[in-house]
Amino acid sequence: MASSDSKLLKLNFKPGIHRESTQYAEEGSWYDVERVRFRQGKPENLRGYVKKNTSAFDGTARDLKTWSDNNTFERASFGTEDKLYEFNGGSFYDITPIRGKTSTGDNTLAVVTIDGTNNGFYTVDGSVRVSVSASSHGAVTGDWVTFTSAVTIGGSPGIYLTGKTFQVSVLGVNQYSFDASTTADTTQNKVGTATSKFLLHTGTSTAIQGLGFGAGVYNAGASTTGERAWNEAATQSDIVFRNTQWSIDNWGEDIVACRREGRIYYWDTSEGTSYRAALISASPTTTNYITVSPNDRHLIALGTTEAGTGNYQPMLVRWSDQNDYNNFTPSVSSTSGENLLADGTEIVGAVRSRNAINIWTDNSLWLMQFVGPPFTFKFQQMGTNCGLAGPHAGVDYDGRTVWMGRDNFYAFDGQVRNLDCTVRRYIFDRLNMTQLDKVYAGINSEFKEVIWLYPSTTGSNTDCDSYVIWSPDENYWTYGSAIWSSWDDKIAFDNVLTTGVSGTDSFIFDNEPEGIFTGDGAALTSYIESADFDIEDGDALMFMDRIIPDFTINDGTISMDVTGQSFPTNSAVTKGPFDISKTTQKVDFRLRGRQAKIKVSCDSPGTSWRYGSVRLAIQPDGRR
Repeated sequence: MASSDSKLLKLNFKPGIHRESTQYAEEGSWYDVERVRFRQGKPENLRGYVKKNTSAFDGTARDLKTWSDNNTFERASFGTEDKLYEFNGGSFYDITPIRGKTSTGDNTLAVVTIDGTNNGFYTVDGSVRVSVSASSHGAVTGDWVTFTSAVTIGGSPGIYLTGKTFQVSVLGVNQYSFDASTTADTTQNKVGTATSKFLLHTGTSTAIQGLGFGAGVYNAGASTTGERAWNEAATQSDIVFRNTQWSIDNWGEDIVACRREGRIYYWDTSEGTSYRAALISASPTTTNYITVSPNDRHLIALGTTEAGTGNYQPMLVRWSDQNDYNNFTPSVSSTSGENLLADGTEIVGAVRSRNAINIWTDNSLWLMQFVGPPFTFKFQQMGTNCGLAGPHAGVDYDGRTVWMGRDNFYAFDGQVRNLDCTVRRYIFDRLNMTQLDKVYAGINSEFKEVIWLYPSTTGSNTDCDSYVIWSPDENYWTYGSAIWSSWDDKIAFDNVLTTGVSGTDSFIFDNEPEGIFTGDGAALTSYIESADFDIEDGDALMFMDRIIPDFTINDGTISMDVTGQSFPTNSAVTKGPFDISKTTQKVDFRLRGRQAKIKVSCDSPGTSWRYGSVRLAIQPDGRR
């Protein structure tokens, strides 16, 4: 057959990824993808990312807040299971609060004086290990200790401790140890003086399913397959011990921060990075989430303790006096107050919107609006069976609030609606429900996108390793893999700022800087694959012999595969991958089939590409 007998079939597909059905049933669509978005209906690869700072930080970030201070200085703050950080000028700083010595004594600094007599340091010549005797130190293994006014120990030059922070291993109620960054030059026993202060107890990075003998349901004496009998440990349950979470917000140019099930802290920008966040002494003793009201400036505690009784109420909203974060006591001279919500078992999170705050329980959506004295705020339930997946799973996009629930995506624009998601089944089928709390929503204003980072069930992964993107303006969905755990739009910085894990360490990243198409210098793989499409009407076999590419490529090459088959379920034959550059005019090959699909991919470092209107040369090849 001569190629002159062929006709050209344009391979144009609907924008977005469509995989709510089989690959054959989604004909006319794109079906699978990695690191690809759509602009004006055409797919293109995402830009890459670079480290904002080459130094790693401790833990995995669970909230990220960026802002500009009164001097237009760019700042960011984020919290991990280990520490609370502030980032500016290309460096990050540990501003973790000092904890109390007891669970109810957060106003008392956890200070232990080491006097070299009753308490002291122990070193071994040639070792970095330092042991400390410290009466009733109150630490647990994994906690962090910092020293002030400490002498150098371990000989000369020895080990310098002042101003440094170390992670400890607990040896007993009066003793702990840590590894220094330098070795001791001599062996010493119970020497040296110092003042030690412990940071907040270290949290957990991973949610753990509660198993064992006390979890789940047993059927004593039963021998039915699948039933758990007496003296058998549970292998599954609905009990989940949650990972550490933070919520951070601005109070003017300063920040307020709360670690879930803890106190609220304040960090004053003007005091500088040598100061740590300080306890707001009047704040509730337990709070799960905080936010600041947009116009009237009340500090709002969600899932917190009652005024007066101090009883913990996971559905309670409590707020401070206007413009006074340190007054939570309701009175005739204060706008402080509280309100108990219904419909749910706990408040999960909140997002500011236009002149209101959206508050989610695990089952419902509430609107909190400032109305002034005597009630201060009005509460109205706006939806049910639409709870929030995790504390950071919702955002406000141009006055419309969108969020991820346990089994669907939602939007609120005066009425709660299900978002028409063309990849819903794919996302929720692979969503790691044990780690659901880690879902993180963000906005990429440059491309007018909403993104959700989420943990998948791939392998043994327990953290966010995937993303799903929705474009409110062009109404398409796409997805891929990711390394990020938190995200903030380019409000203060030139690029979207993210935190994520590279290798085994955590870093801050500039996400999608202009002209960058590598992942911190390494090649990034991008691809997009179509659904199966009938050639002509799918009745007769067709002969395919040529591709006429139409791509915008900056440099390097991309690859293209063509797969043909006679029936949707029979063996497919793939031709390619064919290398395509910006100068490639055509690709010749030979392939037969009733259906076909194409795949465009790229793993060349630094290459950007955009799909145009690719054409495929076809001609009849009989009805066999």
